[in-house]
Amino acid sequence: MAQNWNAARISEGRDLVVRALAAGRPGPYQLQAAIAACHCDAVSADATDWPQIVALYDALLVIEPTPVLAANRAAAVAMADGPAAGLAIMAGLSAQPAVAGWAPLHIAMAQLHGRLGDTRRALAEYQLALQLGGPDAQREFIRSRIRDLGTDRR
Repeated sequence: MAQNWNAARISEGRDLVVRALAAGRPGPYQLQAAIAACHCDAVSADATDWPQIVALYDALLVIEPTPVLAANRAAAVAMADGPAAGLAIMAGLSAQPAVAGWAPLHIAMAQLHGRLGDTRRALAEYQLALQLGGPDAQREFIRSRIRDLGTDRR
């Protein structure tokens, strides 16, 4: 029963997003909802319409040009065009003081380095993210990733 209720709410939400975007003047909430809808529509990360998500982030960044949204866009670019493309954007972002100390950016960079097979750089990014602090759950996640890479450098 809960599954049917959830499916109905997702369908209703999708319809609202489509109508809001069809009005031709989407605001930040409509664009964020459209990004969420793209994720909901996909059965897996590989099946996600990443180019569409990148385009939605492009539109959102015109309205709200924040470093965090730029980092999210970079992650979508990595999924659409490969880890090297996402890393190139993230490297530029990591030089900005507003996000240089934001652990999730360094976690994302570490994961992309890992996907490229660069364990040394992945470990360095995880270590930096760990040094930046954050919630206990996030720190434990980072430690688990470091262990997965075969080195635990607390």
